[in-house]
Amino acid sequence: MSETESTNSHATENLPWWQWIPLTLQIIIALVLAVILGISLGAGNPNPSNAIFITNLAIPAELILKALRALATPLILVAVLHTFMTTNIPSKAGRQLAVILLTNTSVAIIVGLLVANVLRPGTWGSLVVPVPIEITVQSFDPWRLFKDAVPQAILQPLVDNNVIQLIVIAISFGLVLRGLKSEQIDQGKKEYQSTENVIATLFDAIIRILNWVIALVPLAVFGIVAQIIAERGFVPFQSLAAFIVAVLLALFLQACYYLLRIKIGSWVNPRQFLVGGADAFLTAFSTSSSTVTMPITFEILQTKIGLRESSASLGALVGSNFNHDGTALYEAMSALYISQVIGQNLSLGQQLVVVLTSIFASVGAAGIPNAGLVTMTLVFTSVGLPTDYIALLVTVDWFLDRCRTAINVMGDMTVSALLDGKKPRSVDEA
Repeated sequence: MSETESTNSHATENLPWWQWIPLTLQIIIALVLAVILGISLGAGNPNPSNAIFITNLAIPAELILKALRALATPLILVAVLHTFMTTNIPSKAGRQLAVILLTNTSVAIIVGLLVANVLRPGTWGSLVVPVPIEITVQSFDPWRLFKDAVPQAILQPLVDNNVIQLIVIAISFGLVLRGLKSEQIDQGKKEYQSTENVIATLFDAIIRILNWVIALVPLAVFGIVAQIIAERGFVPFQSLAAFIVAVLLALFLQACYYLLRIKIGSWVNPRQFLVGGADAFLTAFSTSSSTVTMPITFEILQTKIGLRESSASLGALVGSNFNHDGTALYEAMSALYISQVIGQNLSLGQQLVVVLTSIFASVGAAGIPNAGLVTMTLVFTSVGLPTDYIALLVTVDWFLDRCRTAINVMGDMTVSALLDGKKPRSVDEA
């Protein structure tokens, strides 16, 4: 047994017994048990004597949503700072990278909103209303967005869950810290290492806490599905089926956009791109983590597709931190879907707010399973949608998360191909 295999085996042995079961299988088991319990409790015609028990089934989901909401802003702040401090981005390539990332993410969100507006999956069925809904429709003021981007206090965005203000603070501090690090390296100083270590430790700590919360997701799925089936039967999931179809269609269109961009802006053949990237796509789908897939993506970009190392590193390493097109698309579609479900159609101005918030929120989405659930609360809040409905999306998120992670990785690889230009690397570069 190799050293790596021995380490992995030892780590597995230290896990609690329930974590030996993959999260996806846990959620599937939770769904099956929830369906059985929901049917036994009436499947739409519950016994009044079970009313309190059925209501309490949703408590785990409510608690987990609170925890996700609490983790959202610190995750984005620390993730952005960690990326600025640890990733080396050349200035010219950095500007090109920023334009490509912004373009790809914007297109992903527009594709998602376009599909959601055309198919209107939220009108195909009905979902239970978890709480009384009061939505205040506000007129769109672009200048107010710029004014509100600057917080009155440094810590206020953490308390208010204001993602735009948080990104402004994170990028500002990230640029300053990165500049100080460069200056100290030029002067032979190492004071920056203590700050870098603190940020890295905080990032690891937040990820660990997030993993604890995600480990409880099957319990939340069990409770919310059992409650819905007991109270409403299977009617509510008709609309969720339509949502799944709409998201898969939008992700397919985004993949087609990637291949078109590669055909036009890179020397890489789209067929070669798909065949060479198969391992990365399958790994992303099976692990539901772009971070886990990152080493594989970096390797195949060079060996199977033939990109330069610099292009591969910018796409696979930097892209995995900032490029989450699939997640941004999913969050935008989720907001529009829920607005259709509750009969509150978002205006063009509100959809623009969703676009901007989804772009910023996707930057803070860590490359780990189900991280999109964390930042989705911020997208919903930006247009006044009730975050309680996110608990219903959790029931299908285990599958859609894998699909959008594969698109995230495909986006990373597309960025690398575009950065590599229209000329393949020479023999001397190989």
